[in-house]
Amino acid sequence: ANVAPSTPYKLSDADLASRLSFFIWSSIPDDTLLDLAAKGTLHQPEVMKQQVRRMLADAKSQALVDNFAGQWFSIRNVQTHQPSPETLFHFDDNLRKALEQEMQLFFASIIREDRPIADLLDADYTFLNERLAKHYGVPGVLGSHFRRVEYPANSLRGGLLGQGSILTLTSYSIRTSPVLRGKYILENLLASPPPPPPPNVPALKTEGDSPDKPRTLRESMQLHRANPACASCHAKMDPIGFSLENFDAIGSWRTVSGADNTPVDASGVLPDGARFH
Repeated sequence: ANVAPSTPYKLSDADLASRLSFFIWSSIPDDTLLDLAAKGTLHQPEVMKQQVRRMLADAKSQALVDNFAGQWFSIRNVQTHQPSPETLFHFDDNLRKALEQEMQLFFASIIREDRPIADLLDADYTFLNERLAKHYGVPGVLGSHFRRVEYPANSLRGGLLGQGSILTLTSYSIRTSPVLRGKYILENLLASPPPPPPPNVPALKTEGDSPDKPRTLRESMQLHRANPACASCHAKMDPIGFSLENFDAIGSWRTVSGADNTPVDASGVLPDGARFH
């Protein structure tokens, strides 16, 4: 009560018990945490480590997956995202549920196996059932139950950014969006969100808008970046998003896109000049 505003203060063990419990379990502390807090030992690093491991091993830690990961990665949005039934007709509720389940099982494996955080980006495994394996083109997975599947060394997928849930929710209903995908990575993974767009920015002209020649998405984005008000932010977002262009609007792998089967160009130049493909 006597701490000045906006200044640091030491948390009590009771504070730690409450914050730890609501973070991992989304619920109140249990008797074990309260007893340690009453003894004044919960803040000790070894005691804290033991309690974190105990809490993660408890079934109640599913709340950390559902609530924390669900919010961090926006996976909750998969439930309401509706790809176009005309152009993405093979998307259905079974696939929607499978995409969400894959992410939940994957994130749970990271925390419960105490894996390096970099595995979020480059893990060589995921969790699939037959419906999702077929969507990804992975052979040999039968049945509706999920199981851990190791990707081969030359796999086109791996980690979060190869998962259809993120690739779907960062797309529009009818097509991919390098802008949405780039913005998602800047915000959710790099903690460097772009500023909001300036007012009165014209809508992006997409394929079919030109009477002379259908524009590819990349050509449309180049025209959009010609506006100086748009160029600075898009220089950061667009290359990141284009690196994922081989994945369509629901996360299937592709090598061509558009009505005229234009080869996908997933190359780019990052703001520091580094080129990638």
